[in-house]
Amino acid sequence: MMHINLFLFGCGHHNAAWRHPDSQVERLGDIRYYEEMAQLAERGKLDAVFFADGHATNNITDGPRWFLEPVTMLTAISRATKHIGLVSTISSTFFTPFHAARLMASLDHISGGRAGWNVVTSMFDVEARNHGYEAMPGHAERYARAEEFIQAVLQLWDSWDDGALLNDRAGDYVDESRVRQINHQGAHFLVDGPLTVPRPPQGNPVLFQAGASDHGRALAAKYAEAIYAVAYDLPSAQAYYSDVKARVKTAGRQVDVPILPGLVTFIGSTEAEARAKQRALDELLPAETSLRQLQLFIDQDCMNWELDAPVPPLPPLEVFTGPKGRYATVLRIIEREKPTVRQLLGRLAAGGGHCTMVGTPEQVADQMEHWFRNGGADGFNLMPPMQPESVQDFVDHVIPILQQRGLFRRDYEHATLRGHLGLARPVRV
Repeated sequence: MMHINLFLFGCGHHNAAWRHPDSQVERLGDIRYYEEMAQLAERGKLDAVFFADGHATNNITDGPRWFLEPVTMLTAISRATKHIGLVSTISSTFFTPFHAARLMASLDHISGGRAGWNVVTSMFDVEARNHGYEAMPGHAERYARAEEFIQAVLQLWDSWDDGALLNDRAGDYVDESRVRQINHQGAHFLVDGPLTVPRPPQGNPVLFQAGASDHGRALAAKYAEAIYAVAYDLPSAQAYYSDVKARVKTAGRQVDVPILPGLVTFIGSTEAEARAKQRALDELLPAETSLRQLQLFIDQDCMNWELDAPVPPLPPLEVFTGPKGRYATVLRIIEREKPTVRQLLGRLAAGGGHCTMVGTPEQVADQMEHWFRNGGADGFNLMPPMQPESVQDFVDHVIPILQQRGLFRRDYEHATLRGHLGLARPVRV
């Protein structure tokens, strides 16, 4: 069976979604907007909803990026849903292990075992300066911190045994022998423990990871229980898939780690109708806004590039110091399609270079199945270009086809996110 997450973001993943007359941009501070989309995803029996996170607001006039804090949103959404998983990004650069462990354990208890955490190292200097850094630490240092961060969080969740709570009104509240300090002392963190929250219902909330660099892949191979990936086309998806699966085995882990590439879908009753939806959003986007997005991806000034000329040469991936997954995708698009600057901007407008499928529900289902059956994906991280319209199109028209083909669940069979993903509950170490 495929695994499908819904990645909720502002008014949608197309940069012009908020400009569309049918957008719900006025509701971005209304939790009911997000609850309704989570309920829609739950109606489609999706595995989870996911929120990314950012710690700075640059180019704010171009449109919404961050609004409500994601763990707070997911806690509210947990009360409006019953089955769907709830995944939030947590920055190992800006949080402490105790803070993250406490937040995620609380969400897991409140939701009855549906929490997941996407561990990232963060990327940008503008974010760093909101957290007391002059600039982001180097790539290797960030990943070393992330690994220690994960180790400390896992130890904190394991600082309580299952069954440590006694609730014995005539005796003890807790069996003290089953709660322990972790006494973690490393290069980046000092954490005594124990956690103030008993062991979560899932044992550990599910650990997602999304690194594309060599450091990121190595970290995912050692710790990730599910992986969000960036893949422009099937060959790039297959290369990432086979590499990371091999790394998991080399790390000595006997687990099946689902890999979920991002997927942008434009769906219509005909292919022409689907392409018209895509074109309508593309035409709402000012070129200046698109150039600023490209500038973020390639970490250089491109505001004066000629729109109808070929893309100027870019540095090779190995010397690029920014987020490598997205940059690698930009390089692959340039190599494969030889676009003009204007064409590249259009290609990146929705999803920033993630796989984009445009067509009828059957055509989209066909492509998804092809990726799934040919070593490109265990499922997808759905990135709707416009919310809630694109989510409704997918749930109402693509999901039933996948269900008819035996590729996706018809109903939930488990109560936890671990159950949805086919992951065992970890034994306390």
